[in-house]
Amino acid sequence: MVVLREGMCPGLDETLVRDLRSVEIKTVEDLVSADIERLAQKCSVSYKALFAIRRVLLAQHAAFPVSAADLYQELLSSTAILSTGHPSLDELLGSGLYTGELTEVCGGPGSGKSQVCFGVSVHISLRLKQRVVFIDTAGGLSATRLLQMLQAETSREEEQTEALERIHVFRAFDVFSLLDRLFQLRGGGFSQVCVGGGSVRAVIVDSVSAVISPLLGAKHGEGMSLMMQVGGALKTIAKDFNMAALVTNHVTRSSGGELQPGLGVSWSHVPRTRILLQRPAGSGSAASSSLRTGTLIKSSRQPCGTKVDLDLQQWTQAPDRLTGKRKLDQTES
Repeated sequence: MVVLREGMCPGLDETLVRDLRSVEIKTVEDLVSADIERLAQKCSVSYKALFAIRRVLLAQHAAFPVSAADLYQELLSSTAILSTGHPSLDELLGSGLYTGELTEVCGGPGSGKSQVCFGVSVHISLRLKQRVVFIDTAGGLSATRLLQMLQAETSREEEQTEALERIHVFRAFDVFSLLDRLFQLRGGGFSQVCVGGGSVRAVIVDSVSAVISPLLGAKHGEGMSLMMQVGGALKTIAKDFNMAALVTNHVTRSSGGELQPGLGVSWSHVPRTRILLQRPAGSGSAASSSLRTGTLIKSSRQPCGTKVDLDLQQWTQAPDRLTGKRKLDQTES
């Protein structure tokens, strides 16, 4: 369900949103399924204006059928694979991040989730010469760390500066700021980011759980709706703009004590691929502090349960690999 928000379509202003909420019309589904004539009377708005808003919302959010042949041709012509810059992680993902899809990296505190995001940003910016939108929701982004990773990759200050300029950072410390940023990007913000040339190939959110988790529970009835709205916006951006979306998530423990991604069952349907990062058992020494185990827990390409060893300190030493395209029979199982 998509929560009604000011500016979603012409005529849906702050006053009307408030009036609709006062009569328990809080989502797009509520509005399109309501009796428009009675609703217009309750909200003191013209039937014609409310009907027009309903028609626009239906056009924006209703699903339209697409033939399998069209999907096949779209996949062949538009899907690209972006190397993460780390061979082991690329192997786990089936060659890298796929454009048009959302990939999630989850793990506990200190598991290396942000480091993965930094490494992917640096590699796409420096080696692939493409732009990255990085949305920081937890205040964990370190420009100094990005520069250190670039300095380990190239000694040329000009290349370091150009790579940093291709990483566009936004900060959003609550779910409403995150949604506003995603809607702004979808509505033309990517064109502003790309002024000066190049294109955005990846959108990274570190982390989605930081702004969504506080809103989940009995005290926040709209938390689930807002969570799915974030997921829908990210998937739409990835699909419509042919980008790879990468997000991070926290972990919880199941009733059996096993680690599992946070945000519940509903969110589990949003990412196409999910990876769990953990410290290997007994890795307490300083020499092994950068070692992690990556486990594939959701994928349509690779066997779930596949594990690889990752050394986060080796990130920028990975060999160059440019974007590529795969045929359908090679990517789908």
